[in-house]
Amino acid sequence: MEPITEDRRDQYLSTYRREALHLEMRDVYATDIERDRFHTWLRGEPFDPAAEAAWWRPWFDLMSANVVAGKTLRRLRIISEPVTDYIRFEWLDAAQLVAAGEDVRWLPRHTASTLLLPGNDFWLFDDETVAFTHFSGDGHVLGHEMTIDPHVVGTCKTAFEAAWRIAIPHDDYQPV
Repeated sequence: MEPITEDRRDQYLSTYRREALHLEMRDVYATDIERDRFHTWLRGEPFDPAAEAAWWRPWFDLMSANVVAGKTLRRLRIISEPVTDYIRFEWLDAAQLVAAGEDVRWLPRHTASTLLLPGNDFWLFDDETVAFTHFSGDGHVLGHEMTIDPHVVGTCKTAFEAAWRIAIPHDDYQPV
């Protein structure tokens, strides 16, 4: 495993050739990027449409280029039910991810008991590179590691696909 920066990990989002898979398994994330939007939503305040458009634009531009190039991105979120406020917020935002071209699915944790899953969230790029994200208990990013070890890559791919098969497409899932 090789420690990497978030910027290096993010470079893969535009340079992968065929498919990116993202497995998220936490019920709360404390990323600085989302914090202001999440707290605005928690307070019941409306989002500024211009600020929202500006916030989403980089992701829509990236996904548009990837879709035009024939690339796919699948995002799988394993979540506890009843969901946390943060997951409810992410569920609302996921409609934007789908509109951008992602395939998003949800897997209630109680249905994942028989799955063997990695200990950390990860991105898998082109069945060749896994980038893990390490979090503190309260959801802050502690760092990232990357590997091209075929055993680790294969294990992550197998785990993702097993969970994907039983997960619920975004349009069919309603948070409990």
